[in-house]
Amino acid sequence: MSAMSGRTVLVTGGTGGIGLATAAGLAGLGARVGIVGRDRARAEAAAERVRATGGRVDVFTADVSSQREVRRLAQEVLAAYARLDVLVNNVGGFWATQHTTEDGLERTFAINHLAPFLLTNLLLPRLRASAPARVVTVSSGAQAMGRIDFDDLQGERSYSGQRAYNQSKLANVMFTYELARRLERSGVTANTLHPGVVRTGFGQEDSGGWMRVMLPLVRPFMKSPARGAETSVYLASSPDVADVSGRYFANSRPRSSSRASRDAAAAARLWQVSMDLVGLPVDDGA
Repeated sequence: MSAMSGRTVLVTGGTGGIGLATAAGLAGLGARVGIVGRDRARAEAAAERVRATGGRVDVFTADVSSQREVRRLAQEVLAAYARLDVLVNNVGGFWATQHTTEDGLERTFAINHLAPFLLTNLLLPRLRASAPARVVTVSSGAQAMGRIDFDDLQGERSYSGQRAYNQSKLANVMFTYELARRLERSGVTANTLHPGVVRTGFGQEDSGGWMRVMLPLVRPFMKSPARGAETSVYLASSPDVADVSGRYFANSRPRSSSRASRDAAAAARLWQVSMDLVGLPVDDGA
């Protein structure tokens, strides 16, 4: 029997790059995989690529910059899947210039942090009911340069694409650590990872001058999407990490994340601020 036979996995940002490679890898291990993409035609094409290798794939579409769309997505996933064994929060992006979402939020923070935060919370009852289950969130080595500016989370005073990205990737790690704390003894684990520097279309929609100059120079040294997905697949499937939670990984090994990411009080504060920004009832941390 395959390692993931009988398991159901949802992968956000699953239509290309690391997300598609993650979906393909888990489908190859026998999982039923749901991929989430913004564009239906692109998502269907990605699903066909995985199905061609014998994988079982479902398609969901949502623009996760919109909290309304994230809520609709969660309802569709809950209706489609009686059980959910793994959620891979892979969606993310980089924008050099500032954009505002329909919810009035800065796009990088909204997509990279608040979308996985909201989706995870909406799917958590199903994950708990399916335990043992796992939440895997793709962060970045950029978390080490991140700082959570609680006085200017949305970059309203001053905006830098790199600073916004670094902050959002640090938020991914802090979210994971706080989630793991809340999920202790629930049978649901939460881990986060740095996939490495991978050859994808990441950041090309609005890359800024620095990235346009650097990308052609470093591209030959970047990982393939399949290699970039290895740690996500490992955390989603390996029995070696069945009981590991609240850790940061790179190259399928636990690593130390930044000192800022390990600030438990700041992580708890970020959780409560995020609850407020996505319109979920603020709780007591139980």
